[in-house]
Amino acid sequence: MTSSLSAHWDAAREIRSVLLRFVAFAILLANLLLGGNEGAEWMHTVVVVSYFIISVASVATARFLPSLSWLKTFFVVLDALLVTLILHAHILGGPVTENHNLTTTSLVVAFILLNHVGLKQDRRLVLLFSGIVLVSWVAMLAITAARHHTADAMSLLAAFFNQDLGLTVSFGFTAFAIYLLARDHDRTRKEALRADKRRLNLSRFFSPLVVADLQEGSSNLDLERRNAAIMFVDLRDFTSFAETAPARELALVLAEYRHLVSGTIFSYGGTVDKFIGDGVMAVFGQPTPTEDDADRALACALDLVDALNDWKNHSMLNGYPALNAGIGLHYGTVVGGVLDSGCHSEFTVIGDAVNVAQRLETLAKSLDAPLVVSSAVMARLHYPVPSALWIPQSSVPLQGRRLPIDVWYLRREAGLTTTQDSLGHETGVMQTALQRSSFQSSPSGPNVRTG
Repeated sequence: MTSSLSAHWDAAREIRSVLLRFVAFAILLANLLLGGNEGAEWMHTVVVVSYFIISVASVATARFLPSLSWLKTFFVVLDALLVTLILHAHILGGPVTENHNLTTTSLVVAFILLNHVGLKQDRRLVLLFSGIVLVSWVAMLAITAARHHTADAMSLLAAFFNQDLGLTVSFGFTAFAIYLLARDHDRTRKEALRADKRRLNLSRFFSPLVVADLQEGSSNLDLERRNAAIMFVDLRDFTSFAETAPARELALVLAEYRHLVSGTIFSYGGTVDKFIGDGVMAVFGQPTPTEDDADRALACALDLVDALNDWKNHSMLNGYPALNAGIGLHYGTVVGGVLDSGCHSEFTVIGDAVNVAQRLETLAKSLDAPLVVSSAVMARLHYPVPSALWIPQSSVPLQGRRLPIDVWYLRREAGLTTTQDSLGHETGVMQTALQRSSFQSSPSGPNVRTG
């Protein structure tokens, strides 16, 4: 994206440059035809013909050889030499007088070509063009002054400091102003490209709303306690697959899996906190918690169950391993923000809620379940629990944690298919599709139910 933005700017700049180049050619041709160059007709004829050839060659190389940047410098040098020829025709080519007719339309060409170089927005080219013209201009004025010189120094200075030198100084100030504009544009462009690159890198891990906060350096990035929904996703048997799989196949499978998971998380306004091999940690409510974080997180988890199951079946049809996935989802208080570790800073969340979510993902493996959700998530929902074959289980112990928790989970063989479970509890008809679409169509999710 960054390269496409730069290419777009270059193309627009080149179009403006071409237009101004042919405006300069039209002025040169009109000046020649109107006969305002007494005594220098042949010089102006050479300049007009040469400038037309240079213009055509410049446009052709910009169209067919855009990678040859040195050609831009070459054509700028040729333009400066043509301006020098025009100046020579008026200063040294005519009679020795104090007024060398530099106020005619011929002088306009020097300023137009200066602006033409300025539209390239390259300060190096502006310096090159204006440097050649100014040095040549001042040198010719000095030669003319020497030709006027009689015996005393005052006459030499009077011959040098005249109207023609004032025009030279005006050209120099104009060149300096254009140089400053080109320098400022160059800095602005580089900063814009850096910002676009940073935004592109951030968008690989965070939703667009979070990227805006990160780019602006929002206070939401400071470490503080906040409520959030934490999700862990992990592939089953990926380690054994990685031991024998060719590197290309391993990279392809992992890339597809990460793209699927992160894309689904972003569509529900979540944040990918980190990738851990084949594991993904996501957060809903970081850096800014909202009242519907639990709703969006659960809708995302249910969508991932379906999406990962489809991906597994697609992989089987294409000769890749069929890898099941497990998801653990929990809601609680975390400490979130930028965690400074000296040489490396990380935007993440830490706390007991993170550990519980990771333990639930591990529990999903022992239950052979695609999704395990804590009761804390269900308690925070502002919408009815999405219809599915939920199996509640109370007081489930988690490794490394003293207090057990209540969980809801899905059977892998049942997934989200509406049926009647073995305990005889009839479940409702699956109606989560509409809810999911409402989450995806609005960054802030559906309206919070009140009353």
